Amino acid sequence: MSTPADERSRSRVVLTHLGVMAAVAMVLGLLTAGLALPFVAVVGAAVKDVSQGMDDLPAELETRPLAEKTSIVDGQGNLIASLYDENRISVGLDQISRTMVQSIVSIEDYRFYRHGALDLKGTMRALVTNQANSGMVQGGSSITQQMVKLTLLDQAKTKKEKIAATDDTYARKLRELRYAIAFEQNYSKDWILERYLNIAYFGDGTYGIQSAAKHFFNKNASRLNLKQSALLAGLVKNPTGYDPTNYPERALARRNVVLDRMAELNVITREKAEEVKAKGLGLDVQAAANGCVNSPAPFFCDYVYNYLLEDRALGETKAERKRLLRSGGLTVRTSIDLDYQKAADESVQSHVYPTDQAIGGLAMVEPRTGNVKALSQSRPMGAKKNEGQTYLNYVVPEKYGDSKGFQAGSTFKAFVLAAALKQGKVSMTQNIYSPPSLTLRKEDYIDCDGKPYDYGPWPVSNSTTSGNKNMYTGTRESVNTFYAQLIRETGLCEPYNLAKKMGIQLDNPEGDEYGRGAERVASFTLGVPDTSPLEMAEAYATFAGRGLHCDSRPVTAIEDAQGNLLKSYPEKCQQVIPGAVADAVNDVLRGVMEPGGFGQYIAPSTRVSAGKTGTTQSGRAVWFVGYTPTLAAASMIAGANSFGQPIELGGQTVGGTYISAASGSGVAGPMWGDAMDVITPTLPEEDFQRPNGTEISGVLTTVPSVSGMPLEQAQQVLTDAGFTPSVGSYVNSEVTSGAIAYSSPGAGASLSSGDTVVLYLSTGYVPAEPRKGNGKKGRGRGRGGRGRG
Repeated sequence: MSTPADERSRSRVVLTHLGVMAAVAMVLGLLTAGLALPFVAVVGAAVKDVSQGMDDLPAELETRPLAEKTSIVDGQGNLIASLYDENRISVGLDQISRTMVQSIVSIEDYRFYRHGALDLKGTMRALVTNQANSGMVQGGSSITQQMVKLTLLDQAKTKKEKIAATDDTYARKLRELRYAIAFEQNYSKDWILERYLNIAYFGDGTYGIQSAAKHFFNKNASRLNLKQSALLAGLVKNPTGYDPTNYPERALARRNVVLDRMAELNVITREKAEEVKAKGLGLDVQAAANGCVNSPAPFFCDYVYNYLLEDRALGETKAERKRLLRSGGLTVRTSIDLDYQKAADESVQSHVYPTDQAIGGLAMVEPRTGNVKALSQSRPMGAKKNEGQTYLNYVVPEKYGDSKGFQAGSTFKAFVLAAALKQGKVSMTQNIYSPPSLTLRKEDYIDCDGKPYDYGPWPVSNSTTSGNKNMYTGTRESVNTFYAQLIRETGLCEPYNLAKKMGIQLDNPEGDEYGRGAERVASFTLGVPDTSPLEMAEAYATFAGRGLHCDSRPVTAIEDAQGNLLKSYPEKCQQVIPGAVADAVNDVLRGVMEPGGFGQYIAPSTRVSAGKTGTTQSGRAVWFVGYTPTLAAASMIAGANSFGQPIELGGQTVGGTYISAASGSGVAGPMWGDAMDVITPTLPEEDFQRPNGTEISGVLTTVPSVSGMPLEQAQQVLTDAGFTPSVGSYVNSEVTSGAIAYSSPGAGASLSSGDTVVLYLSTGYVPAEPRKGNGKKGRGRGRGGRGRG
């Protein structure tokens, strides 16, 4: 049952609607009974009819979040790049200077805080002025009405919706008015003004007052002074026509109109208005960079963007993820170190020029975290091909970039070395006679199924030294026939699978139906598979991390527009080789950097290092992959024409130096060394751990079974066994929820004391498996190859 107070309140609303609609009817020129009635008849049923007419109009307008630009930052919060469809940063009204608020209200709607959705006085004034001038001279829309129109336009997704949001029709104006009334009823004036200042377009690509303040004056909206506020307030009427970057005289005149209006309204004194009018615009325009092109780390930025586009947690489809990244106002926190990036860029740019018939690339990864610290390439990002620019990213895996990769040459010998050490079939000091050339039979090489691989005779020759070689001398001198015999001892399976576990994207072990492009072949040890600098840096970081492999991690966290954590990206690490094996590999590879090794002249003077050279058979690509205990870096220079197609480096002039014969140590090595010379003094003073004696067999410990145990118990069991437990993610499993589903490496694996074992907690749930089809893949024949050190 309604009360007298309810009736009085309803009557006030009805009369307010009546007054508004009467004014609207005059402005629109409508005389229909539902909108405007003869005032003598505005009683009883007429009031009810007008109220019903208002109720038939559309209800409240949903206010979706405004599109905001996403910021990509480094670990210290320094801006790397901005991504946006609309250059906007939303701020609260308390973050906007008082003079800005006064300026916009004065020029756009001076009675804003005193009227409702429609300013009857302002509307009538505009109507009279426009009729007297036979055209549109003044606008009568209140700030609330303007905000509604801008909201409808902002939320229009189709061409039809955009036309409906801007059509000069009575239906559109009535709909906007109804929405404005709803806003005035449900929100405060401050909320409406705040949204208006955030949604408005200020010209030159800037949306919202904060972006406009930063763009035109390089300051926050909270610090805008009167001169600046008056200029920005004047822009919203015609952002293009008054754009101060294109039409400074018009912008100045418009600013002065705002100042005069503020003085007329006694918001400021006439003296103050004249004082400010005598000043210039005082612009400090900042380039509003959008995307990765103008980033201090353009190809790292590109990698981050493509990395996030693959993350289904950010949207069901790539289109949804792209929309979130370009309009969600996110803060993407990354792993890059801009000092490392600068050192990498300067080295790459000095060794390979943009227009050279070659591509230089350098990637840096932190061991035991996977943090990507720098990515650099010689061809700058851009569209000017005559200046060597490109949008193709050559330094990352094909999934996140634009290149299938380059053969890595003898850098792959390290995977065979690690497999041989792990198996213990050949000791570190055992000599193997390695002649200048050797032809090996197909039955000498055993594949994953335990059968000889159908490979054919494989002729191998050395490009360095020959004779009796062991793991130290055979690696330091990069002896091909030594490693051809070593992979015969290990078999093809373990080195190949180990490389995959360490981050090399191998997905074509047997090649096509003719064996072309095969990866799991005897010449794997000479680096015939294609790969990228980032993959190689990630893999060698595993050696530096004592066998703990961590996936490359460019992003550490994403925050939403309010600064709340949206998603974290934890380290994804797994012990893939025993620590003692990694120690032995490090001991062998540090010999490459010592006197007598190919890397002796590029080794950093302030920190211990290890590394391996790589040169492909045709000399189309040369590599140097090296590391300290706390940083791994892969340097590559590959012959490539302006279209990115491979060509030989020999006979080319690269970085101003003529190359007669390309080698990893002589061409790619110096580029690695120059970058590391800058960075290594800032790295921790750590040394590699020496291997336990000349052989590693017998020093390994078996990982105990912890499946089904509570977390604390499992951690204690692993600690007692001499391992370092680490907690991974939850996984679907029939094991009790919260208990350990399994460990990685699993029970029975052999590791060194102190190695990391990751524990995976069970969800207690196993979803039904989708039905799978059967498919068979033919087995082809591999290809041969020759490598150089």
